[in-house]
Amino acid sequence: MNPIVSIIMGSTSDLPVLESGIKFLDEMGIPFEMNALSAHRTPELVEEFARNAQGRGIKVIIAAAGMAAHLPGVIAAMTPVPVIGIPVRTAMEMDALFSIVQMPPGIPVATVGINASLNAAILAAQMLAVADEEIAKKVVDYKEGLKKKIAKANEDLKEIKYNFKTN
Repeated sequence: MNPIVSIIMGSTSDLPVLESGIKFLDEMGIPFEMNALSAHRTPELVEEFARNAQGRGIKVIIAAAGMAAHLPGVIAAMTPVPVIGIPVRTAMEMDALFSIVQMPPGIPVATVGINASLNAAILAAQMLAVADEEIAKKVVDYKEGLKKKIAKANEDLKEIKYNFKTN
């Protein structure tokens, strides 16, 4: 089994943030790899990874980084493979988001919300679904499951009683 999604984190301290997205990809049966690479501490390895990703069959890269958060942009600058950036919450809160979302023209990075690993994984699956009917069906089924959760939540809310509640 060869990976088609690559999950890159600036350091393993980002792993807890990535868990929900990792579980989603695993449940969807989408082969993925995980690596820790730093745009600042291991720039040569980041370059090697980015330049070889497409040739290795990687179709989407998810890159998580905090603080200055250059990792997604640096990877995007060196590969034609789509990159999804996950800004990781830090003490300065918005710095990672701004670093990832403010890319210069020609170097796009799809950016999800702060710590939004699940959304990054869903977006990766949707990108893959364009060319893979099996993944497309799984994405549709997942979205249908979300609808069912909301319908059930509304049914459950009907059972909650208050004196002035009207529904």
